[in-house]
Amino acid sequence: MYLAPVGLLAWFAATVVDTGDKLATAYVSVFFSYYSFAICYFFFGFTLYAYLAGRFPAITSFWKQMLNPSLTAVGTCSSMATMPINLEAAPRMGVPPEVCALVIPVGAALHKDGSVIGGVLKILFAMSLFHRELTLHSLLMTVGIAVLVGVVVGAIPSGGMIGEMLILSIFGFPPETLPLLAVISVIIDPLATLLNATGDNVAAMMVARITSGDLWRIVKEPDTQQDLQG
Repeated sequence: MYLAPVGLLAWFAATVVDTGDKLATAYVSVFFSYYSFAICYFFFGFTLYAYLAGRFPAITSFWKQMLNPSLTAVGTCSSMATMPINLEAAPRMGVPPEVCALVIPVGAALHKDGSVIGGVLKILFAMSLFHRELTLHSLLMTVGIAVLVGVVVGAIPSGGMIGEMLILSIFGFPPETLPLLAVISVIIDPLATLLNATGDNVAAMMVARITSGDLWRIVKEPDTQQDLQG
């Protein structure tokens, strides 16, 4: 086991030699593809969810309280570390306390938008690197496994290693693919955590909207617990 890291790095070095410039170009493409899509999803996707939860007042309330959770997520790269900040921010967005107490902790463990997007990207990256054909069946598998990867990854910095091992075992990629995918995890980790963690707030708003029906609307920023329950 002491020599295992040496062997893994040797595999990685051999793969770099074999792929050459193609690998560096692929990583640049991964960076721009993921960050472009994730930034658009963060602003437009979350705005849409907030609108569905409570129309325009909900959008205003959501983005007004998003600074602290966003900075914490990017700075810590941990959904668990962001959870206390979300538990403070979500009630200010108009989410009832009982919904916050359930959705935010469960979401920190299971709801990971950024990891699912990253899982799709890692699978497509590996398939392209090893010249695997992208069929309809493999595409459907990619989406399904990416959702599963989003569930199993740890809510800690660089917690995607388990998901990467799952991808290798299901798709049958060679072991030297692991460090290649680990590099992608490092590249996308800050923005993936941003989507994972802050997405729990908008998910809580959606749950509040569904459970409370048409009567639930965010009309102002709540200041007291009585306002939250009113």
